[in-house]
Amino acid sequence: MQTELSKQLGVEHAVFGFTPFPAVAAAISRAGGFGVLGAVRYTAPDDLARDLDWMQEHVDGRPYGLDVVMPAKKVEAAGGGALTEADVEAMIPAAHRKFVEETLAKHEVPGLAEGEASGWRITGWMEQVARGQLDVAFDYPIKLLANALGSPPADVIARAHGQGVLVAALAGSARHARKHADAGIDIVVAQGYEAGGHTGEIASMVLTPEVTEAVAPLPVLAAGGIGSGEQVAAALALGAQGVWLGSVWLTVTEADLHSPALTRKLLAAGSGDTVRSRALTGKPARQLRTEWTDAWDDPQGPGTLPMPLQGLLVAEAVSRIQKYEVEPLLGTPVGQIVGRMNSERGVQAVFDDLTRGFERAVARLNRIAGRA
Repeated sequence: MQTELSKQLGVEHAVFGFTPFPAVAAAISRAGGFGVLGAVRYTAPDDLARDLDWMQEHVDGRPYGLDVVMPAKKVEAAGGGALTEADVEAMIPAAHRKFVEETLAKHEVPGLAEGEASGWRITGWMEQVARGQLDVAFDYPIKLLANALGSPPADVIARAHGQGVLVAALAGSARHARKHADAGIDIVVAQGYEAGGHTGEIASMVLTPEVTEAVAPLPVLAAGGIGSGEQVAAALALGAQGVWLGSVWLTVTEADLHSPALTRKLLAAGSGDTVRSRALTGKPARQLRTEWTDAWDDPQGPGTLPMPLQGLLVAEAVSRIQKYEVEPLLGTPVGQIVGRMNSERGVQAVFDDLTRGFERAVARLNRIAGRA
């Protein structure tokens, strides 16, 4: 599963694995792929440095990258200056706070202990926090910087290029992809409707060739609904130079979801058990369908708030749901590929399965073409 891009980055397989878990990212790189650590949860620079130190010791010299969440345009407070968490808090209507508490009370969700902070905050989505993450990351030999909200600001792209770091940006349409190319990024991740997290409206089978044609000769990674070697082969056949996988790593043995109940829900879920909802961040994000997403998507409710207000509004609630494993409300961003995630296995086993499936697909096409 090698392409020009994988050779350029010095990896055996053109499989880019996005994950919030350092142990999973390191295992992906060791298995011959390219591990990408998600940085959004690191609001303290020292915590990110600690985990990057750990990865340096456990990737066996293999390359890896970092994924941040940074808006291309700076959002400022009404009086000027960077938007703070307090500024966002002040914008949240009382009716929405009441709806959160009523929903939690309906399911008898306990509160956090006195002084216990929410573990799920939006601060990692703010530009000043992302820039702090980059100040840490550029002290390490990362080979790729990916941005989940499109092209990062021009000065960030220039800084990355100055250190020999490639820049990738996610796109949900050919129009978005062309904007990324014009901004000077190096790799476009064409993320289809099937993917977990924030997605657009176009399915991967349609999106991948549209994007590869729109930004040629820039390399494109296909994302969304990919979890088998046959699907990797299909992505390469459509013009991609690799695949970007995220959901499939949620149930590997190296992952640390801190929730046996959530792992059980993921393993039991089918491909139709996800929904594209604004309940988590205010932007459409594919996740497990739960009574929590149903409550927010109900027309009788108050409706979700725009990003970043929704994320801050539900931060403590999400932490409470996760801590006490309230199963009817318990969910996570995940793509439709969850229907294939039926067992816990190690990262290397996932790669073994990917390579076998890829070989089967190539052999099948060779037979059709009369080459076998």
